[in-house]
Amino acid sequence: MTTGSADTASLPTTTLLRHVPFLRYFLARGMASFAYQMAAVAVGWQIYALSHSVFLLGMVGLAQFLPSAGLVFFAGHVADRYPRKYVVMVCQLLEASAAAVLALASFGHWESVAVIFSAVMAMSAARAFENPAMGALLPAVVPEGRVQKGTAMASGVFQLATIVGPALGGFIYAISPAWPYAAMAVGWSCSALAVGGIVLDRPAVAKEPPSLRALFAGVGFVRRNPMILGTISLDLFAVLLGGATALLPVYARDILQTGPWGLGLLRGAPAVGALLMTVWLARFPIGGKVGLRMFQAVILFGLATIVFGLSTSIPLSVLALAVMGAADTISVVIRVSLVQLQTPDDMRGRVGAVNFLFISASNQLGEFESGLTAALFGAMPAVVLGGLGTVAVALLWIKLFPTLKNVETLE
Repeated sequence: MTTGSADTASLPTTTLLRHVPFLRYFLARGMASFAYQMAAVAVGWQIYALSHSVFLLGMVGLAQFLPSAGLVFFAGHVADRYPRKYVVMVCQLLEASAAAVLALASFGHWESVAVIFSAVMAMSAARAFENPAMGALLPAVVPEGRVQKGTAMASGVFQLATIVGPALGGFIYAISPAWPYAAMAVGWSCSALAVGGIVLDRPAVAKEPPSLRALFAGVGFVRRNPMILGTISLDLFAVLLGGATALLPVYARDILQTGPWGLGLLRGAPAVGALLMTVWLARFPIGGKVGLRMFQAVILFGLATIVFGLSTSIPLSVLALAVMGAADTISVVIRVSLVQLQTPDDMRGRVGAVNFLFISASNQLGEFESGLTAALFGAMPAVVLGGLGTVAVALLWIKLFPTLKNVETLE
């Protein structure tokens, strides 16, 4: 646990927001997050509207994952070697340019699946560099001793964007498919301007270029540590099988008989559950048997996925998605804390790169898996089978990693 956390938690939010470097960072994080969340709705709905193919809908996840997987370790090195705010600016301007191309394509009625996939891959490549650089900027833009508070606020604005962004994107898309892309371009451009105006309190000093062996040392460390390997791989396989978000456009349009606004509502429901659970855990932290609680949360995630898969009611579907978000938050809080506690400080960056790769795989390859399974068996069977697979993975991991189940506390 971080020392001094009580003092950090007691600091009022307005104190950090009056600190200009952090304020710019906070605004940039919010605008970029809103742009990204609107993209999830606009891209998914337009791909399905153009192709009526659940397979292509799942391929969006693969198009997002491949650039991230190929660039993640190199991107971490770039974030350590070059001024991070300029890395973020370049990436966000590239994302804005890709969104502008999609807006022009939709305005001019020359949009196509190929154009959308090309833009998605370009944005994903830029995000592979943006994420580690943006994360590494945070300690330099907050006053000393307030990193935890800054992290909480940055996470909060991301959750807010996850809730509001999809609904806003769906509402704007109902007016015209071009407008969400135009809003995304404006959001990323404004974010780049905000980052560019940051004057760092403690500029980072570039490190010596690492060797290939040092660059990939995190992989070996994870492989040699059963607790970390079990924690990270549980997330990979559970979300890989249980991720139903790629099929939300199918559910919204064909099963729940709703429009883009309904898709935005479904997209935002998991984040609502996650935000409520975050508030609960801040008030009532998990005490004992944290390993068992993590597995229980994953099982609950799988069961809620099954309920969502079988639902033909919008309220029940929204409730199931909210429970999925809440259960996932419990699992995430425990997993992240365990990885941090089990990793020495000089390895956290490289282990973090491995963890980021696993998270990307679970989310984006999970979309690919859902689309492929839905193409073979149908949307509802695909989601139900995924939920059953998640429960099976959790039960299997209890047997494979007994030390993980027996972890009592995060202290």
